[in-house]
Amino acid sequence: MGVTDELTIHQMTSGDLDEVTAIESVSFPRPWSREHFIDELNSPRSYPLVARTADGVVAGYICPMLVLDEGEILDVAVRFDCRGKGVGGVLVRRAIGELGALGARVVCLEVRVSNLSALTLYKRLGFSETGRRKGYYENGEDAILMEYTIDDSEGRTDAV
Repeated sequence: MGVTDELTIHQMTSGDLDEVTAIESVSFPRPWSREHFIDELNSPRSYPLVARTADGVVAGYICPMLVLDEGEILDVAVRFDCRGKGVGGVLVRRAIGELGALGARVVCLEVRVSNLSALTLYKRLGFSETGRRKGYYENGEDAILMEYTIDDSEGRTDAV
C-alpha cells in the first residue's frame, strides 16, 4: 500500500497552518506568509485542501479558488519526503473535482519553467500550455500558463 492509498483530504483549517507554512517555506523562494493562508481560509472564493497521511502528518496542500466559471490553482506543495509518491496528483485531481462541482468549466494555473516535476504532472493530468509570462518571477524566470478543461463527468467530486 502506497502513500496515496492512506491519504485523507480535508478542507484546510487554521489548525493545519503550522505544518502548511513549514512546507511552504521550504518549497518556494518567496513563500506565502501565514497571514496569506489565513486570507485564503477566510475568502468565500477559496477552497484550500490538505492531504494527511495515515499517521496524521500533512503531506501536502492545494489552494484553489473559483471566480464565476473559472477555477485557478494558486498554490500547491508537497512535503519533501512525500514527493514523487502521487500526493500532488491526488490534490490536483481533487481540486479539479471540487471546482467542477462548484461550476468551474476550466482550471488555470501558472508554473515556473524550471519546475519540471510540476510541468510533467500537470501535462499527465491533462493540462495544456496556453501561454507564458516573460520574467514573471522575482529572479526573471518565465511562468508557463496552463489550463485544464473540465468535462461534465468531472463536475462531481467522486468522478476524479
